[in-house]
Amino acid sequence: MAKAKKTKAPEITPAGDDNSNSPLIPKPEIKEASTDEFYSRFTDFDINLFKAGKHYKLYEKMGSHVVEHGGVTGTYFAVWAPNAKSISIMGNFNGWDRSSVPMHARWDGSGIWETFVPAVGNGEVYKYFIRSNSGEELEKGDPFALRWEEAPSTASIVWDTWYEWRDKDWMETRHQKNGLNQPTSVYEMHFGSWARSLESPEEFLSYRDMAKRLVPYLLEMEFTHVEFMPLMEHPFAPSWGYQITGYFAACSRFGTPQDLMFLIDELHRNGIGVILDWVPSHFPGDAHGLYKFDGTHLYEHADMRKGFHPDWKSYIFNYGRNEIRSFLISNAVFWLDRYHIDGLRVDAVASMLYLDYSRKAGEWIPNEFGGRENLEAISFLKEFNEVVYGSFPDVQTIAEESTAFPGVSRPVYLGGLGFGMKWMMGWMNDTLSFFEKDPYFRKHHHNRITFSTEYAFTENFMLPLSHDEVVHGKGSLLNKMPGDEWQKFANLRLLFAYMFTHPGTKLLFMGNEFGQGREWNHNFSLDWHVLEHASHQGVKTFVKSLNHLYRTEPALYEKSFAFEGFEWIEGGDAESSVLVYSRKGNHQQDDLIVVLNLTPVPRNPYTVGMPVEGEWKVVMNSDESQFFGSGMVTGQTYNTSTAAWQGKSQSIQLDLPPLAAVILKKI
Repeated sequence: MAKAKKTKAPEITPAGDDNSNSPLIPKPEIKEASTDEFYSRFTDFDINLFKAGKHYKLYEKMGSHVVEHGGVTGTYFAVWAPNAKSISIMGNFNGWDRSSVPMHARWDGSGIWETFVPAVGNGEVYKYFIRSNSGEELEKGDPFALRWEEAPSTASIVWDTWYEWRDKDWMETRHQKNGLNQPTSVYEMHFGSWARSLESPEEFLSYRDMAKRLVPYLLEMEFTHVEFMPLMEHPFAPSWGYQITGYFAACSRFGTPQDLMFLIDELHRNGIGVILDWVPSHFPGDAHGLYKFDGTHLYEHADMRKGFHPDWKSYIFNYGRNEIRSFLISNAVFWLDRYHIDGLRVDAVASMLYLDYSRKAGEWIPNEFGGRENLEAISFLKEFNEVVYGSFPDVQTIAEESTAFPGVSRPVYLGGLGFGMKWMMGWMNDTLSFFEKDPYFRKHHHNRITFSTEYAFTENFMLPLSHDEVVHGKGSLLNKMPGDEWQKFANLRLLFAYMFTHPGTKLLFMGNEFGQGREWNHNFSLDWHVLEHASHQGVKTFVKSLNHLYRTEPALYEKSFAFEGFEWIEGGDAESSVLVYSRKGNHQQDDLIVVLNLTPVPRNPYTVGMPVEGEWKVVMNSDESQFFGSGMVTGQTYNTSTAAWQGKSQSIQLDLPPLAAVILKKI
C-alpha cells in the first residue's frame, strides 16, 4: 500500500477545538472546566436535544477535547454506548491498560459515558475498551475522533480543528458563485490516484503537495469546483473512501486535518469551490468501527432486512433512532463548519429511499403502509437538508439518486427531499449508450439522445460522467467511442460539447478531460504522459475551452433548470444524425445556437433555422486543428436569409464538419 509523503505538521494551537472564520463558533481557547469534582461538557439542554435527534453540533460535546479542569490541563472524553456495562480508556499514556482509566455513565439515561484524564493532550493515541451487558469485550475507536492513526493501525488520536483560515473573501461571496443560477463545472477526483509523488511514484501526494499541483491545474482548466471522493477516515483503500470508520476525521493517509484545511483554503483563495462526497447510507463492519459498537446494533438497524446492505456487504444506519440522526446531521454540519466545505454530494441516495433496494422478495419488509419506501430514511434526508440549508444557505447538497423518486431537488416545504441538485443518471446512461453506437447506426437510436429533454426540468439536474463509468471493466470514455483513432477523439469532443451545452450543471471525472485511454485504477496515477500526444492535448485544450465558454456565456447557465432556457430547432433529423437547439439566458442577445453533427460525414451545406435575423458568429467549433480536429475550412460568420426553415423565419447555410459541434452567437 502506498504511503503518503511526509509533510511538516502546521503550527496549531496546543488545545481547543474550534477554528477561525466559522459561521457557527468563535475563535478557540483552552476550555476551562468547572472546579466541581466531575466535569462534563453536556448541559441538560444538550441531553434533551440529543435524545430528541435535534442536536446538530454533537462534535462540540462528544469525542475527545483538551480542557483545563481544576488547574490541570487534560482531555475530556465522551462516548455514547447505552448498552455497555463498563467502559475505560486505553492508550499509550497508560500502557494500553484496559482498566486503569474507567469512564462514568451519566445519570440521565442518555447512554453517554464520560471522564477527564489529566496530562493527556493533542497527539495521544487511544481506544475505548467496552464490556457490554452481554459480557462481550470490544476495543473501539472513537466515533467522534478528529484524527485517526494511518491504516492499517486503527486507534483514534486526540486532536483539534484549529486553523487560521485565510478564505474570508470566498466565504463572504460564495453565495454569488455557488448558486443554482451560476455555472457549476465540477472536477471529480480520487485523491490517491490523481497523481503520485514526483520523487517516489508509489507514494501518495499529501494534502499540502496536492495544493501545489491541483490548484494551478484547476485554474488552467477553468473548472469552478472540485469534488473529492470521500476523504473521511477509511481503513480499506480499494473502497475509494466509501467504507468509512472515522466520520469526523480527515483521511490520515494524506496528512493531518490542518493539512486538508490548508488545501481547501488554497482552493478557496483561488476561487475554486470544494464539494465532498458524504456517505450516510452505510458503513463497514470493521471491529474497531461503528458496527455493534457497544455489543448491540447501536448505529445499524437491528433487523438485517433493513440493517445490512447486500451490494456492499456493509451496514445501514438506523434512521429511525434519534441519536443516529443527531450523529449523522452533526457530521454533515461538521464538514461545512470546521472545513468550510461548499457542498456535499450524498452517496447512494436511492439505496436509502427504498426498502427493497437490491433485495429479492422475502428479503425486505414493507413500511407501515405496505409500501417499499423507507419512510425513516426519507424523513432523515428532509431533516438533513433543512438543517444544512438553514445553517449554510450558500452551500449545495447534491443527491446521487438513480430512480424516478419525485421531488429529490424540490424544497421540503413543497413536499420534496430538499436537495439542491440531483445527478441525471438517465441522461448519462442514454448518452453513453448512444455514443457507443457506430455512427452509421445512430439514426436508429436517435430518441436516446433527444429523450432527456422530456424530463430535464423535473429536477435540478447535474450531468455526471463520473468514476462509476470508467471502472469494473467498463473501459475509459475514450475507448467507449467507436471508430479509428481520429474518430474516437472526435466523438469524445462531441460528447463533451453535447454535455456542456445540455441544460444542467456538469461533472467530469479526472482523466476524462484529456482522454485517458486506460480504465481508471485507484492503485496508479493518471496517465499524464499521454499529454505528449497531440490527440490527448487537443481534448484537454477543448475541455478548457468548453469550461471557458460555459463560464462566460450566460445562456449556458442562467436557466439551467428551466424549460425556458432550451428550445429544439431540429430534434428529429435522425437520417442525418444532426441536432440543432438553442440555449437561452435572461437576455435575448445572449442566446446560442448549437449544431451537432453526430456522424463522420461533413454536411456542406446544412440549413439551420435561425430565430433572429442578422449576422451570427461561430464561437466554438470542436473540429478546429488546435483540438486535434480535421481543421475543415468553415465560415466564421453567417448572415441569415429570409428563407424559412425548421419553423423559423430566417436560416443560414452552415458548413458542418464531421463529428463536430458548432456553436453560434449573434453579433
